[in-house]
Amino acid sequence: MLTGFWKNIVCPPKYISDKRLRAVFAGKWVVITGASSGIGEALTLRLIGAKARLYLIARNEEKLKSLCDKARENGCEARYKAIDLRQREELDAWCETLREELPEVSFLFCNAGKSIHRNISDSIDRMHDFDRTMDLNYRSMVALSLALMPSLREAGGHIVYTSSVSSRYPFVPGWSAYHSSKCAANAWCCTARREHKKLGVKVQVAYMPLVHTPMSDVNEAYKKLPAYSADEGARILLKLAMSNKFRYKPWWAL
Repeated sequence: MLTGFWKNIVCPPKYISDKRLRAVFAGKWVVITGASSGIGEALTLRLIGAKARLYLIARNEEKLKSLCDKARENGCEARYKAIDLRQREELDAWCETLREELPEVSFLFCNAGKSIHRNISDSIDRMHDFDRTMDLNYRSMVALSLALMPSLREAGGHIVYTSSVSSRYPFVPGWSAYHSSKCAANAWCCTARREHKKLGVKVQVAYMPLVHTPMSDVNEAYKKLPAYSADEGARILLKLAMSNKFRYKPWWAL
C-alpha cells in the first residue's frame, strides 16, 4: 500500500482518450525507433489501437514482424526495418532510401536508447562504450530526423525525442556516457525546435522519469523504486505529441 501511495505521488497516473488518439493518429504514418521492447512496444500497441500506419525500427526482427502482423490484423498498414542504429555505415546507407519509402511522415518517435553505468576510471580501455551510447542516443536521432525532414515537412510532422529527467540535474558519478549522449540530443532538439518551426515541423522532448523497462530494470536498485510502467511512458509520449508543448517533465522536476 505504501509503495502504491508513493508511486501515485512521484508518478501520478496518466490518462489518455482512445477517441482522441484515433482522431490524431488514424491513417497517419508514424515512425518508432526502439519499437520491439519497453516504451517503444507499448507505444506501438497503443497506435495499433488508434489505427495509425506504422513503420517500426529495432534490432529484434522476430518481434518487429510479430508486431506488424498484429497491426495488419487490426487493419493498420505496417512495415519494419530490423537494424542496429549504432552501425553508422548501415544506418547512413538506409537513410538514403528512407525518404523515398516514406514520402510523408506525421510523427517520428525517437525512442531507442542505451543506458550504461560505469565510472570513467573503469573505462580507460572501453572507448566503445562512449561511441555506442552516443551513436544510439544522439547520432541515430539526428540521422533519422535529417533523412525524414522532407517527409516531415510534407505532413507538418512532429519529432518526439525520449530524453531523461536526470539530464536536467547535477550529474552523478558513473553515468558520463549516458548523460553526455542525452545532453547532446537535448541541445540538438532545442536548436532544431527554433529552426524547424518556420518549416512547419514541431520538435518535442520528453524528460522522462524512471520507467520500468527491460533496459532500466537491469539495475537491481531501480526495480524497487516508484516508476511508471512502459504503457504509462507511452501515454506520456502520446500526450506530448498531441499537445503544443515543447517538453514534458515530471511535476517535481523544478
